[in-house]
Amino acid sequence: MQSKIFSVNKTLNLQGKLLDLSLPRIMGILNVTPDSFFDGFRYTDEGAILKQTEKMIEEGADIIDVGGYSSRPGAEHISASEELKRVVPAIKMIQKNFPDTFVSIDTFRAEVAEEAVDAGASMINDISGGGLDPAMFATVARLNVPYVLMHLRGTPQTMNLLTQYDHLLKEIIDYFHQKIYALQQLGVSDIIIDPGFGFAKTVSQNFELLKNLDALGVLGKPILAGLSRKSMIWRTLATNPEHALNGTTALNAIALMKGASLLRVHDVREAKETITLLHHLNNHSH
Repeated sequence: MQSKIFSVNKTLNLQGKLLDLSLPRIMGILNVTPDSFFDGFRYTDEGAILKQTEKMIEEGADIIDVGGYSSRPGAEHISASEELKRVVPAIKMIQKNFPDTFVSIDTFRAEVAEEAVDAGASMINDISGGGLDPAMFATVARLNVPYVLMHLRGTPQTMNLLTQYDHLLKEIIDYFHQKIYALQQLGVSDIIIDPGFGFAKTVSQNFELLKNLDALGVLGKPILAGLSRKSMIWRTLATNPEHALNGTTALNAIALMKGASLLRVHDVREAKETITLLHHLNNHSH
């Protein structure tokens, strides 16, 4: 019985196609926003979107995560119609040109999630864990697609003020328990948890979370780590997002060793190399 508690479902069903997570996978970030936190990775015209998607697929991305709402601290709040205008054409274009690639929609709005899935997305990545749109969980259940459930407090506009925790890990695990239960009651089976590095957490809380990432294994769900070029890296190294790739690789390796099954990254080739090297390490540890 004991081992069953920690057995993680390692297969995702994306619209009838299966994605096996027994070897960790890569979600490549495609920001179709004019104000992403990292300028090197913003794509707003058709050619640039296709070129970057092709590059990420060639480098080993398993999922392309399309986002039209910048969630960086202090980013501008935009309407659902503006968000749809950014993401739907991008998703259709990716589906048409790369039909075998899985597309994830990065949104906290049920309406955007629904239209994105209609356009060809097969996964929903919600930074708010259903907290910013009461219709989200029911929508995910109806669409029957895998759901990335992230830990967030407040909104992208207020999250930096909401970093007071009595017991960081316990509170995050409680949050996930409640949300997973609510999703399962609705019949959602493919749930991925994302601890939300950089969202309503200080730099030191982010490191505490990474250090204890394996504790989230108690939830029995695959873990997504989104560390790529985040401020916990560049602030600690006294640099900027542009110079945070080496730090990203270092922390991605740690996340993988602590049980992450998905890495959400700007730089696919480097993440793929990290996964390959750790796979070889693990295969020689017996």
